[in-house]
Amino acid sequence: MTREPSGEIVVVGGGVIGLTTALVLARRGRRVRVWTRDAVEATTSAVAGALWWPYRIEPVATARLWALRSLEVYQELAEGAEPAGVRMVEGVQGEVRPDEADAWLAGRVPGLRAATADEYTGTGLWARLPLIDMPAHLPWLRERFAAAGGVVETRTVSSFAEVDAPVVVNCTGLAARELVPDPSVRPVRGQLVVVENPGIDTWLVATDATGEHTYLFPQPGGLVLGGTSEEDAWSLEPDPATAEAIVRRCAALRPEVAGARVLGHRVGLRPTRPAVRLERDTLPDGRLLVHNYGHGGAGVTVAWGCADEAARLVSG
Repeated sequence: MTREPSGEIVVVGGGVIGLTTALVLARRGRRVRVWTRDAVEATTSAVAGALWWPYRIEPVATARLWALRSLEVYQELAEGAEPAGVRMVEGVQGEVRPDEADAWLAGRVPGLRAATADEYTGTGLWARLPLIDMPAHLPWLRERFAAAGGVVETRTVSSFAEVDAPVVVNCTGLAARELVPDPSVRPVRGQLVVVENPGIDTWLVATDATGEHTYLFPQPGGLVLGGTSEEDAWSLEPDPATAEAIVRRCAALRPEVAGARVLGHRVGLRPTRPAVRLERDTLPDGRLLVHNYGHGGAGVTVAWGCADEAARLVSG
């Protein structure tokens, strides 16, 4: 068995990437603290959709490996007795052919097939994938981390020099733009509308000719409708016209959505980068710094695979 190095670890960032990484490290016997500026429920991760699928993330080949590791964990959580906020739900991924998915999902997702004309107009992949309820999953991660001996602290960090630990793991997402600093990290704004579910129990993702995504995710708190991908947009305020357009696009796919009572609006800024940064670095004083950020719209999808890799980098 590999002997883990001694010394405390501070994971900076309390979203899904930070909490999952901290949990993996704590379960390996390390002393871990999470420093987070915002409460778990107020992070970008809290407003995610969140369907398992490697969306807007590079490099694609490596991201798929991270995603497959995460898929294994989510499948186990969905089948387990603990209420982790993970369900296996059927639905259609529009504009994806079964042979494309088989190239990397073969044997991992049983029952992949082409969507029928009744299920989707156009080419689509029917699949049973993890759908994660983030308002439930993030607190579960925090509770499991605490059970493993970890501690979450509310701290605002302006420099890694402030972190009092021999090992620092940077899971700061969009904040890495200023903290590292890394100007290649950019926001991609996503807006969602949550409506009263009129009885839809399958998810749907469609992509138009311009690359715009429209999706419907049945979650315990309502039907989540999306979405937008606005590059370099920083506003966290829901735009009423955008919300109306989202509902209109979703109703074109599922007419029963028209007129559904609106329960709420969500806005999040995806921390997008030309490629995920997951690597070892060194602070000026010689301490180890491991970067794990830049996951775009796929943080939930790759969280466990990236956490395993980050833990490996911590161990050297």
